[in-house]
Amino acid sequence: MSPDVLLDAARPIPSHAIVALIAAGLGLWQIAAAKGTRRHRLVGWLFVAGLAYVALSAAFISTLQVWGPFSPIHLLIPVTLFGLWGGVRAAQRGDIAAHRQAMVSLFVLALVVTGLFTLMPGRIMHQTVFGAYSGGETR
Repeated sequence: MSPDVLLDAARPIPSHAIVALIAAGLGLWQIAAAKGTRRHRLVGWLFVAGLAYVALSAAFISTLQVWGPFSPIHLLIPVTLFGLWGGVRAAQRGDIAAHRQAMVSLFVLALVVTGLFTLMPGRIMHQTVFGAYSGGETR
């Protein structure tokens, strides 16, 4: 494991990855913890803020360029932001089933699935987790 690879990466990659890891931990906590409590709401707002930051900061990461500076993963930015909005609105309306589905779907799609893609060879998180960093420029 080599955290230097991540910390040496171009901005906003380090903060994007760190906040994504924190949001993943918060998401796991939310899935396992009691629902409807003050703590659930507080951790939920932290999760929403973290995931919103991850989605917005992703717009400024262009290591994989398919359409100009963008790639298919960038399509998840509006999906994530609208999903967060919908999940919060569902909770405010008292539609807990829709809230749960939106938040669990976001956790799986925006954090778990995309997180697994970052572990592909040649990616910064692959180098961070599995090594093979020689310093200097990172992709």
